[in-house]
Amino acid sequence: MVEVNVEPDGSTTFENAGEDAGAGQEEAFTGGEEAGAGEETMEEVAKAIDPAIYLLIAVVIFLIGFVIYQRKKKEEEEDDFFSNLDGEKFNLKLPAEVDEYYTIRAKCESAGWKPGMAKSAENQGPHRVMAQALMKRAIADIPVVTHIQKESAGMNKLYSQSMCSVKQWRAYQNAEAMVSQEVEEVRAEADEIEPGWSQAIWRQAMQYHQMLKQKHEQEAKALDDQAKRRKEIEEKVNAEKMKQKAEKDKADAAEKAAQELIKEEERVKNSKKAFAAGGGMKKGFLDQKKK
Repeated sequence: MVEVNVEPDGSTTFENAGEDAGAGQEEAFTGGEEAGAGEETMEEVAKAIDPAIYLLIAVVIFLIGFVIYQRKKKEEEEDDFFSNLDGEKFNLKLPAEVDEYYTIRAKCESAGWKPGMAKSAENQGPHRVMAQALMKRAIADIPVVTHIQKESAGMNKLYSQSMCSVKQWRAYQNAEAMVSQEVEEVRAEADEIEPGWSQAIWRQAMQYHQMLKQKHEQEAKALDDQAKRRKEIEEKVNAEKMKQKAEKDKADAAEKAAQELIKEEERVKNSKKAFAAGGGMKKGFLDQKKK
């Protein structure tokens, strides 16, 4: 069938509607065949895939999840580490010997001692007491001072690499400032007691601290050795007691067995006597029974 189309400019065109429709149907039919062929191809590809590929994909997914878990765990551990540093590592306090020193100083000043007073026979007592109190204070400060000295390099490195929190850095700075102030105060007090002593007091305090530490370690070792020897002696005594008990039990068991054997022999003997006393079996008894 021929169709006439009139264009806006007045021109006309002729089209064969039947042929176009047939062509459309052929194209639609061809498209359906291609779609069917595509579905068959996908099914063949799915059947051709090796099951090992699915296993490989599952393994890869598992490994990715494991890596993510380990990374998260490491981050949590680092957070815990920094939290511990923030909370306790630099929560330092000066020893009680600091307050004790100032109490002693007040008593000595009441007794007539003055800062910078030269040592003499008159003030020998207060001077000696002040020196002992200050040395005791410095010795007690040694653990705090050495702790800050050990942490100083590490904290400055962490801060320079932005690997510590602001709270942690401030805690370290406060602790360092407190210790530095204590060191300077001890030096100043040392010069007031004896001019020039500030140059040597911390070295002396470190030496005394090491001596006391070694003494305490030796005492602790001696106590530990004594406890070990006491334990060894107790173990030997207990072993000897167990041995004696085992021997006694063995002897008692042997004696009991002997008594049982004697009793058994007596029972057998008594049984024989009783049988003999009863006359035993009469002669000819079996013969008479057979008749």
